[in-house]
Amino acid sequence: MTVVDDVKDKLDVVDVISGYVDLRKSGRIFKSLCPFHSEKTPSFVVDADRQSWRCFGACATGGDLLSFVMRKEGMGFGDALRILADKAGVELRPKEEVDRTDVLFRVNKEAARFYQDILSSDEGAGARRYLGERKIDIATSNEFQLGLSPKGGTALKEHLSSLGYELENAVKAGLLRLTETGELRDFFWGRLMFPINDRRGRIAGFGARTLDGSDPKYINTPSTAIFDKRTMLYGLDLAAIVIREKTQAVVVEGYMDVIAAHQHGYKNVIASMGTALTEQQVRQLKSLAGRFILALDPDLAGQEATLRSLESSWRVVDLERSRSRDSAEGAFYRKNRLDLRIASLPPTRDPDALIREDPSVWDKALAEAEPFMEFYIPAIVSRYEIATPEGKQDAVTALSSAISSTSNAFEQDKYFNLLADQLGVSRTLLEASIKRPKSTRGPIGQNRRRQQEETAFLTDRRDYLEDYALALLIRYPDLKRHEGKLDKEYFHRTENRELFTELLSSPTIEEMRQRLDDTLNEHLDGLSQLELSPIEPWPADEAFCQAAERLQQRHLKERQVIMLSTDDVAVPPTKDKEEDILLLNAGLKNSYGRSD
Repeated sequence: MTVVDDVKDKLDVVDVISGYVDLRKSGRIFKSLCPFHSEKTPSFVVDADRQSWRCFGACATGGDLLSFVMRKEGMGFGDALRILADKAGVELRPKEEVDRTDVLFRVNKEAARFYQDILSSDEGAGARRYLGERKIDIATSNEFQLGLSPKGGTALKEHLSSLGYELENAVKAGLLRLTETGELRDFFWGRLMFPINDRRGRIAGFGARTLDGSDPKYINTPSTAIFDKRTMLYGLDLAAIVIREKTQAVVVEGYMDVIAAHQHGYKNVIASMGTALTEQQVRQLKSLAGRFILALDPDLAGQEATLRSLESSWRVVDLERSRSRDSAEGAFYRKNRLDLRIASLPPTRDPDALIREDPSVWDKALAEAEPFMEFYIPAIVSRYEIATPEGKQDAVTALSSAISSTSNAFEQDKYFNLLADQLGVSRTLLEASIKRPKSTRGPIGQNRRRQQEETAFLTDRRDYLEDYALALLIRYPDLKRHEGKLDKEYFHRTENRELFTELLSSPTIEEMRQRLDDTLNEHLDGLSQLELSPIEPWPADEAFCQAAERLQQRHLKERQVIMLSTDDVAVPPTKDKEEDILLLNAGLKNSYGRSD
């Protein structure tokens, strides 16, 4: 399952499908003529929020980006996965390699549990007092799995060894280190511990804060097979759903900033962990939200981090805008370009303190966040000695490409005027000093387009209802007699659709395995091991039928929502649309009636 999720993390369904059809925005979704049958009126819709597509015409089917490529290219699951993995830059790793990284996640999980126990013990009294002074309550501490690495330097090693963990894996996870004398010691000791989760909520590494004032104040897990600080965003696993709902992400610098924000109800806040935003991090954010706000510390170091973040982030935005001008696939980006803003915080008030002490000022700072070019232009100009002609030219050289990349001509005009004002020159003189950027056609332009294709999105990694229904079928093959209650269209995930179809057509699980792609066999293994204890009070038949009804209800409600969102609310639905809505309503009423 890991490789399928990695591919979906890095590709957006709208981006993929817009490479095949001309999508047009309609309300919150995209529409086009269906690519799978002839029609004059668009019935094909793509939902960016749900990362799904559906034909409401003759096809009467839908799915995710994998199922679309399978159908459009006429290929099986494995081949479609390979195409999309190549597009996403994801390596299809052998199962043995996946297993090697899984054990690192497991040892990190045990370490986090150990650190939490230490924080709750007598040894953790000082750390708990520190959290109390920072106004972090117990519920929030538990939500973020805060812990304490004990002093001494060998406690974690001894704990893991007592549980039978191979210490070599703890070294690979960055939890232990080999000293110059050849001794294994704990990497973290005497520090407040912040588990850093990946996009699926798995602990990939740790941040650690000193409590005795020693330097360095913060350290992180070194780079490992599962932890790369450049790709991680602290709190994203907890914030993703709210970011998508609000279509806005707020980026801060530190762990405590995120923790304080979430405790006070600002659930769309994440952290870059004290570094400038990288392109990999921006790619994770850009399909979750239409706007994100940088609210970094107001000191000079924070301002410089903001500038570095803007410079890094701009390259991603610039690539999108270049592609939207040069490619037929650009409709999505023209309609969904990033709105990047900067929140100016009061001097000496970092986000953590501001949220705890004066949330109204925090709210005001976010509401009044300025478009980033309006922050960026004066900030970059301030780096140069603009009293001299050379300084003015250097500032123009640094900014002209970024302004020219702005896809809106009116914005370009506005920003060139702003730059002229900052330099104290006329617009005519400014234009004369601008050197035209070199063409991006040929190999350079191709490289930029290839880079841009590595987009990312975050979606729910598991669908527990689908997994539960399939796990029941795998565990209790006799449940196939109820197959009429479940349709493959009820499944969101293509891999689940494929397994469901194979389960119904295969006499035995082992025979089915012979026909499955390696990735689907891995998924089958995972479902076979799924815990089914909730069904113990009831027969498996009843549990399966209830799961099937819930999947049907979800399917019908989603179809109803999409159908109602595709038209102008001021215009009555057509007769055909009205009949379809009535049929859906009747189906929902009947389904809920059975549930009762």
